[in-house]
Amino acid sequence: MTRRIKPLTTPTQHNVHLGYYVLDYLAHSFPTQLFEPFTDGDGNLSSRPVYRDGQPVQCRDAVDRRDRLIERLTSLAPVQGALDQIVQRFGTDLVAEVTGRSRRIVRKGERLCVENRPGSANLAEAQAFMDDDKRILVFSDAGGTGRSYHADLSARNQRLRVHYLLEAGWKADTAIQGLGRSNRTNQAQPPLFRPIASDVRAEKRFLSTIARRLDTLGAITKGQRQTGGQGLFRADDNLESPYGRAALRQLYLLLFAGKVEGCSLETFQAATGLHLTDQDGSLREELPPITTFLNRLLALTIDLQNTLFGAFEELLQVKIEGARVSGTYDVGVETLRAESLTVTKRQVVHVHPTTGAETQVFTVRRRERNQPLALAEALDRAGDPRAVLLVNAQSGRAAVQVPAPSIMLDDGEVERRVRLVRPMGQTALSVAALEQSHWQRSDRAAFAQAWARELAEIPPFTESELHIVTGLLLPIWKRLPDESMRVYRLQTDAGERVIGRLVSPAWVAQAVGADGVSMAPADAWTAVLDGRTVLELQDGLSVRRSKVMGLFRVELCGFSDGMVSRLRAMGLVSEIISWKLRLFVPTGANGPEILAALMERYPIVRIADRAVA
Repeated sequence: MTRRIKPLTTPTQHNVHLGYYVLDYLAHSFPTQLFEPFTDGDGNLSSRPVYRDGQPVQCRDAVDRRDRLIERLTSLAPVQGALDQIVQRFGTDLVAEVTGRSRRIVRKGERLCVENRPGSANLAEAQAFMDDDKRILVFSDAGGTGRSYHADLSARNQRLRVHYLLEAGWKADTAIQGLGRSNRTNQAQPPLFRPIASDVRAEKRFLSTIARRLDTLGAITKGQRQTGGQGLFRADDNLESPYGRAALRQLYLLLFAGKVEGCSLETFQAATGLHLTDQDGSLREELPPITTFLNRLLALTIDLQNTLFGAFEELLQVKIEGARVSGTYDVGVETLRAESLTVTKRQVVHVHPTTGAETQVFTVRRRERNQPLALAEALDRAGDPRAVLLVNAQSGRAAVQVPAPSIMLDDGEVERRVRLVRPMGQTALSVAALEQSHWQRSDRAAFAQAWARELAEIPPFTESELHIVTGLLLPIWKRLPDESMRVYRLQTDAGERVIGRLVSPAWVAQAVGADGVSMAPADAWTAVLDGRTVLELQDGLSVRRSKVMGLFRVELCGFSDGMVSRLRAMGLVSEIISWKLRLFVPTGANGPEILAALMERYPIVRIADRAVA
């Protein structure tokens, strides 16, 4: 029978209650009974408990080990809870505590003393935080019901809230209720959410459960997955997603091939109890699921679980990044925001024969304000000791090289990467690719000159076109492209609200065009620059977007030696890259005109969709 622990009544007892539970477990659940070996009727060696006069016999060695472990535990100093550490670190003058505790330990000078708290303490502490008398607020479930801690426009404290989720719990609805305390209407600004996890990598298993349940709850209550999590969790926080399952299978393959550094297949199977191979030594067809793998990680040593989870996390990031680049990553309904959104064309692609409901394609002109990175901010980033100033010897562009997380490839090899910060974005590439490019180290003056020159060339606005299929989508759902699953919600300048699937110009040309291959030169140029369209021309030529030396260019492929002179005369530029002749359409102001001449000489045969290059 397990002894019941008396409820803890003082803050001192509260600080060490975990030790009492561990002591109770050791005293009553530590295995100390003596076992003896025996052979059954089939000749199998087994063990059985030893009894004397009907009473179990205790093993002296096990009893001694239990007693020494209890002595060791009782000699350790008690570890205070996170709440007490915060209160004692910052003091009661800065921390507003809304937890419902009637007594707590506070620090007064060099001494710790017990402080009694009245029943009205929660109300007074919450008001002190909203009046900006106290900068830090700590609340629990007891203080998270029926209260608001957001940056209310009527409150004195309208500072940015940084909401740290210290103990998420297991109930998604409770987590939403707690997070909603600091994110409400009529607020000056929304909060920043920060989930907390220690350096024990397997602890993310608990955050993953909350992320998955919040996503599920959002899908049920709102009809959208991202509304449940309120954008709190990243894509790789949900370890039980399809990308997590794909990454786990890849990890199993790497373990089977012996390519996981720090953990062999034998070590993994012995530590986790998960068998990946059949009796003949081949990889099993039915491998352990993601939930079993995550649960077994919690029972491993810290070093081993960090090794396995680190490899799994790198594979997961590669899967998610690949899905984002290819346009297949499903993020639910995205709200499209821009300086201006205008519907320039409406085309009917399907009419339901019974109801007459229409499926339309809207061509939306998007105008976005460019917000380049200023030179001062770029130099501030270059203040990191690991940052490097770069200038491209060929294009004259400038970039700041900063560290980027390494990724594990499908074959188990770790790829070291860096990130290049440019005026209008960031690009991650491998260290090997950087060494083979034209990027070179630069001094501060040359870098500043190149950066300022590029800033001067950036226009105030950027205009682009989107094609959205809206209306009755279910009858033509199978006709929609598979490589882009984005669903956009937008409101035009005229106040019209639109929601639908994003499609490429190539799909629109094939769905609406009379011959399936018609496209205006201007639309063809925009479609190729977007990266999702390949123009297949006569005589085996094709026009597509290619990434060369970190820059996107429009390339002509499939030409023969006899065509080079004629194509150059049209305005195409030839370059020899890696000992191979390549032709490009200039991306400047005369690019559309050159493409139009090329399409007139070699008409379009087929318009194909592809993943972003």
